[in-house]
Amino acid sequence: MLTFVGLGLYDERSITLQGRDALQAADRVFAERYTSRLVGASLEDVEVAHDVEIELRTREGVEQDPEPILTAAENGDAVFCTAGDPMISTTHVDLRLRAHERGIDTRIVHGTTAAAAASSLTGLQNYRFGKATTLPFESSHGGDGVPDSVIETIEANRERGLHTLVFLDIKVDDDREDYMTGGEAASLLAADWNGTAPAVVVARAGSPEPLVRGDRLEELAGTDFGDPLHLLVIPGKLHYVERDALVELAGLPAEAAERLLV
Repeated sequence: MLTFVGLGLYDERSITLQGRDALQAADRVFAERYTSRLVGASLEDVEVAHDVEIELRTREGVEQDPEPILTAAENGDAVFCTAGDPMISTTHVDLRLRAHERGIDTRIVHGTTAAAAASSLTGLQNYRFGKATTLPFESSHGGDGVPDSVIETIEANRERGLHTLVFLDIKVDDDREDYMTGGEAASLLAADWNGTAPAVVVARAGSPEPLVRGDRLEELAGTDFGDPLHLLVIPGKLHYVERDALVELAGLPAEAAERLLV
């Protein structure tokens, strides 16, 4: 059996009870942190809290050399865990398909996602979100500024009146972890797209004290929103309840929210 477990959004306590039980029942537990990570807890914190030993795998170790994971699942019960949900945004469908090809049973224990948290914390209705996109570091896509694909996604959603969830790039290597901040993301979009467009930064979703801050992109640009992880939301057309939520919960200027009202 190969069980995919979502660890939730913030720390070692964000996992569901079902996920905790899966960790503790497993013969071997694997994890990755190249797509996201728990910023409120280290891997060691998770191990201590749930009395397990976790084997950390790199991107290459999951995507190009999954044999240790698959072999462990063939010979016993293995768990593969990620922050958030293992099949939403941090997709590992390929690993699941490889397991099925070898006759290994799989199951998924879902975790809370950044997408759900962004909707909940901002007060924007989740069914009014369009296609999400990821804003990469310039060094990640080999160009300057914002890739055309990101702007095209935002504008296509706005034309339909839909909100856009913008995931911010994470770069992880052996000795360094870099997280794009909300201020950096706002600066890039203000310069390359539309500085007067309203946006909302969501920081540390799932933590005891998340931050939600709305304003025009040019006002959010360069602002320090504290520790990671950060998300950026570009609102589309607003229902009046969504307008009130952004003004009251995110501090979006009322005049900016009013312009987006349906």
